[in-house]
Amino acid sequence: MEDTDIIVVGGGSAGSAMTGRLAEAGLSVTLIEAGGTDRHMRSRIPALTSAIVQNPAYDWCYQAEPDPSLGGRADIWPAGRMLGGGSALNGMMFIRGHRWDYDEWARQGAAGWDYDAVLPYFRRMEDNERGADTWRGTGGPIAVSEGRARYPITDQWIAAAQAAGIPRSPDLNGEQAEGVDYVQVSQRNGERCSAAGGYLHERRGGKAPTVLLEAQLLRLRIEDGRAVGIVYWQDGVEKTLLARHGVVLSAGSMNTPRLLMLSGIGPADHLRTHGIAVVRDLPGVGANLQDHVGTHVVNEVDARTLNSDAQGLRGAWQVLRYALARRGALTTAIGHAQAFVKSRADLPAPNLQISFAAFAFDFDEQGRLMLRKTPSVSTLVGLMRPSHRGRISLRSADPFAPPKIEHRQLGSDDDIDQIVEGIGIARAILNETAIGTHIKSELRPGAALTDPDQLRAYVRMASIPLYHPVGTAKMGRADDAQAVVDADLAVIGIDGLWVADASVMPTLPAGNTNATAIMIGDKGADHVLKKLRRN
Repeated sequence: MEDTDIIVVGGGSAGSAMTGRLAEAGLSVTLIEAGGTDRHMRSRIPALTSAIVQNPAYDWCYQAEPDPSLGGRADIWPAGRMLGGGSALNGMMFIRGHRWDYDEWARQGAAGWDYDAVLPYFRRMEDNERGADTWRGTGGPIAVSEGRARYPITDQWIAAAQAAGIPRSPDLNGEQAEGVDYVQVSQRNGERCSAAGGYLHERRGGKAPTVLLEAQLLRLRIEDGRAVGIVYWQDGVEKTLLARHGVVLSAGSMNTPRLLMLSGIGPADHLRTHGIAVVRDLPGVGANLQDHVGTHVVNEVDARTLNSDAQGLRGAWQVLRYALARRGALTTAIGHAQAFVKSRADLPAPNLQISFAAFAFDFDEQGRLMLRKTPSVSTLVGLMRPSHRGRISLRSADPFAPPKIEHRQLGSDDDIDQIVEGIGIARAILNETAIGTHIKSELRPGAALTDPDQLRAYVRMASIPLYHPVGTAKMGRADDAQAVVDADLAVIGIDGLWVADASVMPTLPAGNTNATAIMIGDKGADHVLKKLRRN
């Protein structure tokens, strides 16, 4: 049994940022991570993402409960099982969300998390290839770059989007967060830049944190209403670590509520059902689960795409190109261009993300993704503000049991209608001359599906989770019965315990959530330091 100033549980997107900033401030920090290192080729080379997602060596591969809104389908929800967490295995699209999203957080009780308050942290965490301005930063730990897998058909899709009436944004992460632009990616020189890479491997001073890998938290150690340390499992042995100032949970939206409940913090009745002594009754732990949902429009084209570049001699050339210049197909992110749009004029912010990729997948007999053999493109229609709120709960008191994930991806008929509206927008773009001359056929949903009822049925059958779970340890006011942490990320009613990860988001921001999760870790460190200095 040893001690440290502060313990961070979870070395993912937010946990790496939290650890790096606390260590930079001079604290003795111990980071425990249940997975292993991210320093391997499969994480570093962007196009190898498919080799680590749903690979239990790198991914928790959580099985959700059957979803009645998707015909009873039970999806696998990925979660990073290594340093860097989601940032070490995600699709690398770097997007912050809309100003409205953060102002809405503040309206819901997350004081100090409005857009003007979070913007300085987005700027300080970035090293942006486009340079610094009022909205963007340089010199930070997270490299934000232009995509290096460029195809003329992507340029043509952007031109078509403009012809369809979508304004061109010079920077969707900047002043104009609506419209169409190229995707920026979390990469440096064609290699993935995970949060672990930016905040831990390339630290900028301070005291080096102690990093314990393959170390799984069993429970928090709480004495007299204060978190004083942890009990964890490593090398087949149960161990205890004490902390002078407290513990930060950064285990992610599925694991953070599970670990809180295993430690006696959560809905009292649920804890008693599993024989867990109640330390603090917080009904909101595990509640408020949200995720983006979407479906694809897939087209066969007569232009060069990543599908054709992955075949034969072209594929060999792409390997050589990556080795020599860190460019080409092996640098690809999950999307190449995107548009944030409103399908209804009276909405306060975009409700749809239309993401274009110069490639498309099929499924093999085992249901695994595989690149199509012929030149194809895909357009993902993502719903940004779905209506349903799901729940994470315990399966048992066994600390090695995975969480129980109950969620309806399609929470209402209106959710379905909005995605159908998005399919109409995607098709309108693809019908514009700038790209339409290259379209050979629509593979999914299929050109014959035009009736609204047919499209609604397609959405129910073909929609997928976008793997952006948030909200299960909601930030809010103390008088909010669903709030788990206050605006300083401190767990309500427990001293010396903070949560800093995507679970604290009151609502989903528009677009991919990884940049926001990293920002929470970066900004959250200042909240922890403020509390420690006050004491």
